Amino acid sequence: MKKIFVSVFGLFLAVANLTARPSDPTLMKINGKDIPLSEFEYIYNKNNTNNVLDKKTLDEYVDLFVNFKLKVEEAIAQGLDTTQSFNSELSLYRNQLAEQYLTDSDMNAALLQEAYNRKKEEVEVSHILVKIADTGTAADTLAAYNKALSIIKRAQKEDFAKLAKEVSDDQYASKTGGYVGWVNALRTPYSFENAAFATQAGSVSKPVRTFLGYHIIKVLDRRPSQGEVHVKHIFVLDNDPNSTNKAELKARIDSIYQRLKAGDDFGELAKKHSQDPGSAHQNGELPWFGSGQMIPEFEKAAFALKNEGEYTEPVRTQVGWHIIQLMGKRPLAGMDELKSDLENQIKANERSQKIMNSFTGKLKKEYNFTMNEAAATEIYQLADKLAPSDSLFNVEMNKLDKPLFTIADKSFTQKDFSNYMLPAAAGFRGVRSDFIKEQLNAFINNKLSTYEQTQLDRKYPEFHYLMQEYHDGILLFEVSNREVWEKASKDTEGLTKFFETNKTKYAWQKPHYKGRIIYCKNKPTLKAAKLIVKRAANDSIDKYLYQRLNDSIQYVKVEKGLWVEDENKVIDAGIFKKGVVEPNKDYPYYFISGKVLKTMPEDYTDVRGVITADYQDYLEKEWIKTLRQKYTFTVDEKVLKTVKKN
Repeated sequence: MKKIFVSVFGLFLAVANLTARPSDPTLMKINGKDIPLSEFEYIYNKNNTNNVLDKKTLDEYVDLFVNFKLKVEEAIAQGLDTTQSFNSELSLYRNQLAEQYLTDSDMNAALLQEAYNRKKEEVEVSHILVKIADTGTAADTLAAYNKALSIIKRAQKEDFAKLAKEVSDDQYASKTGGYVGWVNALRTPYSFENAAFATQAGSVSKPVRTFLGYHIIKVLDRRPSQGEVHVKHIFVLDNDPNSTNKAELKARIDSIYQRLKAGDDFGELAKKHSQDPGSAHQNGELPWFGSGQMIPEFEKAAFALKNEGEYTEPVRTQVGWHIIQLMGKRPLAGMDELKSDLENQIKANERSQKIMNSFTGKLKKEYNFTMNEAAATEIYQLADKLAPSDSLFNVEMNKLDKPLFTIADKSFTQKDFSNYMLPAAAGFRGVRSDFIKEQLNAFINNKLSTYEQTQLDRKYPEFHYLMQEYHDGILLFEVSNREVWEKASKDTEGLTKFFETNKTKYAWQKPHYKGRIIYCKNKPTLKAAKLIVKRAANDSIDKYLYQRLNDSIQYVKVEKGLWVEDENKVIDAGIFKKGVVEPNKDYPYYFISGKVLKTMPEDYTDVRGVITADYQDYLEKEWIKTLRQKYTFTVDEKVLKTVKKN
């Protein structure tokens, strides 16, 4: 087991040349099963790379490999490959491994680089939002688009902020004039971000579609990244436009500001007075942030601070009043440092859909994907008549059962799509055609990915080998645990016999003391403990000491062990006559009970760890002998000579 099964976490250390040969001859037959040369070559080369210390000769490795496969055959004979736990673990691993193949790595790399490049720049933007009605139809979408076009014409001539206050469906536009602030990558919907970075300063974008509707974006300015800032703040909530105590709230923040100026500690004031529950208990401290992550007024004030410890006057935002103190600033980190975080953000961003669409686009070509546009149009037409959340939509959808698309030679129907889509349709809100389009795209991608999973073993030899290795590794672990490891740890009779047979092997260079140190709180406890030790059987001493001498208070403690000189100060002083013992204030009285074992352990428990390992090795050797007699195996020496070594 230790020699053969390499943890799956190191599977990619060194992959052999996996290019398929014109022929893949059989190297071995084990229990009637053919083992191809490629499988052996893959594992041999992976486990015998230059960075593996315990390298094996080819002949040695053949023996190890045969033993490995024989153990797997025994596991199969015991039915271990049919258990739920085995199949669940194998399935989980397959799904995890498959993820690496079910993506467009080139597109992912391109989007990662794009995101980082955009992190280097910040764009100051305002916007006007044209919302599309909930459960909107295609006509509603078109109307919103045309409205956006008419607003763009006005934006070319009129003041953008005034226009935003007048026509924008953004609920904050009346206060902000559509002002969004400074943004960079991964701070807004991907389509919004693309338009912002593609528009020149002073210009207005074309209509940009997001889940909210259509946006008209005006780029106000551009600048290099400011990096990130780290601040504390004290917050007084004031977000109710109808509130009658605004003067009182302003007076409260001013009072706190005056106390700061008088020398009071910022963190202590934040704890007592800040109404931000997320930061007040942390002295007002906020996580590091960059442009586009905070309310614009807050962000501007924070980045305007120059020196650590410096704080602002009270700053008004749409949610209330803030006093902000600078803790630190740092520039944009390098790609290597940000890569992991950017990748996680991309997975949670619309970019992930772009990666998936690129991947499935390639699969469509490979597997001759064809779409029945007429069948798809039927579904879109139904959505124009009935909202997907309408129960009648469900009824009508279930009546449709025409072929919708094909992947390779497999056809999927409207009903298949209906079964996939309808659970999501129940809570649908938004544009109907968009919903159908998104769901249909997701359904197609799902089926393409599922089909691709069935082809991974055929397309990627390394995937096949990794799965075979993991399959065998799980079985190897389970059967070895049954036949060797667990058996060795529980076989008291076997361990005893093995110890007696090999006793001289475990002789000691130094004497050992085997016994107990009994610590007591007072003299009466000491006297009682000595009496118990004198009268009780050795295996009952601990039980009687604790049962009879301890109650709600622990009057006695027992330290049991096997010690050599210089391992325990009490034993050193009492048995080996060296050193002194510092009195324990809680347990000032103690005595020692046991015996000196000069050269040999008394029984196998005295060397349990070593002898258990030795007994396991013995059991494994005997087991392998049995397996080699139980199962047939042959090795083709001519084929073996053709093994390609790294």
